[in-house]
Amino acid sequence: MTIWVDADACPGVIKEILYRAAERKQILLTLVANQPLGVPRSQWIRVVQVERGFDVADNYIAGVVAADDLVITADIPLAASVVEKGATALNPRGERYTKENVRELLDMRNFMDTLRSSGVQTGGPNAFSQGDRQAFANQLDRWLAGVRR
Repeated sequence: MTIWVDADACPGVIKEILYRAAERKQILLTLVANQPLGVPRSQWIRVVQVERGFDVADNYIAGVVAADDLVITADIPLAASVVEKGATALNPRGERYTKENVRELLDMRNFMDTLRSSGVQTGGPNAFSQGDRQAFANQLDRWLAGVRR
């Protein structure tokens, strides 16, 4: 059982929460990124550095994730792939991706991509907040409570 992190765009405060959780629960935490990352020295924390390129980290995670794993990502196509494999996907704002919501989220993402590519200004996400941090920590705690070791 592993917690995988799509680490290039993951907020630092979320990584810190994950470092503490990996140590506390003694669960392997693997951060996947296309750039070097500084992480605490721990037998429970590792980094996989992949080549630079579009979706390289996402494709790596999608290829190795197992049904008992947790994936932290804001990338909806990756989340859809993870959910399809029976694993759990959670975004850094605490939203859990499920079979029930991931298709709708993917459709909305694709629609917004179409708008942006046609020149429509759609804006970006809201600034990361303390509430987002708390929502993430709560969802992570729920997942960890269900972990059978």
